[in-house]
Amino acid sequence: MTTPSLAKHPALDQWIALARDGTVIVRSGKVEIGQRISSAITAIAAAELQVGADRIRLAPVVTGESPDEGMTSGSNSIEHSGEAVRLAAASAREHLLALAARALSAPAHALEVADGLVRVRGSNRTISYWELLPDGRFGIAVDTEARAAPAALDEPQMRALRARRAAELVCGTQRFMHDRVEPGMLHARVLRPPHANARLISIDEELLCALPGVQMVREGSFVAVVAHEEFAAVRAAARLLGAITWDRGDGIDGGDVFERLRTNPRVSLAVVDGTPVDGPLPSPLPAPVNAAASLEVLYERGYQMHAAIGPSAAMARMQGEVLEIWTHSQGVYPLRDSLAQALGLESAKLRIEHVPGAGCYGHNGADDVVLDAALIARAIPGRHVLVKWSREDEHAWEPYGSAMAIAMRGSIDADGRVCGWSHEAFSDTHVARPRPGAAGSGPSRLLAARWLAQPWPVQQPAPNRGTHSGIHRNADPYYAFGTRRIIKHLVRGLPHRTSALRTLGGFMNVFAIECFLDELAHAAGADPLALRQAHLTDPRADEVLARAVRAMGWPEGALRARGPHADRDGAGFGKGIAFARYKNCQAYVAVAVELRVDESARVRLERAVIAADAGRIIDADGLAAQMEGGFLQAASWTLHEVVRYDAHGISSRDWDSYPILRFDEVPRIEVELLDRRDCAPLGAGEAACGPAGAAIANAVFHARGIRARRLPLTPEALRAAALQ
Repeated sequence: MTTPSLAKHPALDQWIALARDGTVIVRSGKVEIGQRISSAITAIAAAELQVGADRIRLAPVVTGESPDEGMTSGSNSIEHSGEAVRLAAASAREHLLALAARALSAPAHALEVADGLVRVRGSNRTISYWELLPDGRFGIAVDTEARAAPAALDEPQMRALRARRAAELVCGTQRFMHDRVEPGMLHARVLRPPHANARLISIDEELLCALPGVQMVREGSFVAVVAHEEFAAVRAAARLLGAITWDRGDGIDGGDVFERLRTNPRVSLAVVDGTPVDGPLPSPLPAPVNAAASLEVLYERGYQMHAAIGPSAAMARMQGEVLEIWTHSQGVYPLRDSLAQALGLESAKLRIEHVPGAGCYGHNGADDVVLDAALIARAIPGRHVLVKWSREDEHAWEPYGSAMAIAMRGSIDADGRVCGWSHEAFSDTHVARPRPGAAGSGPSRLLAARWLAQPWPVQQPAPNRGTHSGIHRNADPYYAFGTRRIIKHLVRGLPHRTSALRTLGGFMNVFAIECFLDELAHAAGADPLALRQAHLTDPRADEVLARAVRAMGWPEGALRARGPHADRDGAGFGKGIAFARYKNCQAYVAVAVELRVDESARVRLERAVIAADAGRIIDADGLAAQMEGGFLQAASWTLHEVVRYDAHGISSRDWDSYPILRFDEVPRIEVELLDRRDCAPLGAGEAACGPAGAAIANAVFHARGIRARRLPLTPEALRAAALQ
């Protein structure tokens, strides 16, 4: 067995090293952004090497030192890096045991290991890993057939590991990117235009002269102020902004994005078994003459933000010919190559180190702020420069999650089978991270590159042709529907910069599939749960659905449509369920929800059960946390979040104009984990989001008989839908 990571980095020394202090250095190319990959990798390495978790030291992810594992994205960390580390650690253990057998003059089967100490069973003859390998290097390739260790970490060790990680956060000892301090460092702030199409005309530099100790860095329309103290930089930026004259042009397109999604020019491709294919698009499927129910509906979502609680930050220093970068980017290697291209440097002249920052699960401003810092550091060499975005910067300038429209059409025949299934997804690109490539596709995706004296032109994205990627992720349903017609439309000419938001198109595609199944079931008088189960051929999928319903305690038929229903307090009580297997090849998740919709049409979540099968579980608490976090983010998207803007620019620039789910809205959440000890681990970080949103919308319908198909489901949206 191998992984893409090992194919690129086959040498064991690239993954594992023994340190002279009796610890083990483990390297991974995947970064910690709150998903607890550090705990999982530690547990995997400790279990395979048969050492205590306290001996494992995860090295920072640094270009030129760590394995290049691309982006930390797509719920791939455990399947790729986790498996690579497992095989590397198992290879290291087997190699060390072979060395120990020779050193102790004993057969390998007579040896046992406890915390890195090898003993001949039944004797006092011992030797440690570190004695066997004094220089800490193995000099061999990873054995992709290496046997797994006899046992994983026991629960006390896992508890100690979790406590150690949690203590750093709870006690405030964790140091983030924003906390970084270096001797003689400078602080900088970038002055932003009113909107993306504005360009700088002039600056009243006399005002700058009145700000002692403040420098200005300007290149084209890129302008920043630099000071020794952070507050001085903030104050100078606020004052100097009023001294800039901008050419605002015609503003930005403030029209109806949902109309543009359906009418703008687009590139269209059929999707077969999750993969886009060339050729003519399939014709619409006719409804069967004996259909018990046929429907054609449209589901929509506006632009949404990553809305990271902490704005983006980065530090840079130009030291001679080498540019050093500290960042919370999710992909230090692709960023390095794109940044080098933008600055006209060799990639080898850049050193980028990952430092924990504000997690966002997607492409927020973390890469953009790096180019800000690099431009300033290049202008003031030899000094560390820390750039922090403001809340307004983050809300107004991060790449957004793409607006989407999903046109669904289908029927249930007289035998209760779903047929004539048609799914068309309309959206802008979901994949615009800075990656090196032809025509400057890397630099052009960094925000400041648009405002340089010689700007990098914005590139038209090509259709993503990966399996279950971008717009079409999870568009091909996991159900046995027989004839199906699935088309992705990459729409051109939309107003905002967009890129990867957690799940890419998966959230909206699952939302549409699972809501449409409920609509078909209710139109045909069928039970929504039974309809799903009748079309699932994978028993693992069926089991997560059954587990969620059982944990909820719902009786048979509990999800059948009841029509509008109000309790004595006037609130409608509703139940909803949804299922998906993320990317049709990763974790299985079913989400069941109970909620109330009050007389003002406000949705109040009461209880959620998440049943998940992610194969063999490595860190149960970490997996449960990912399920809970995915539910909460999806609930926020579903009930609250949408970017507001007009021709003058973005108006959603704070938490009032872009509300997110608040603490008093969090329901009781229960997570049911199915541990498949004989199966490989499956990616799970994004798997709960789609089912969560759909389950909420289905429960709203169950409570009030209202089917609002445009997100978010605000009280205003629900009241409008009730009148239709």
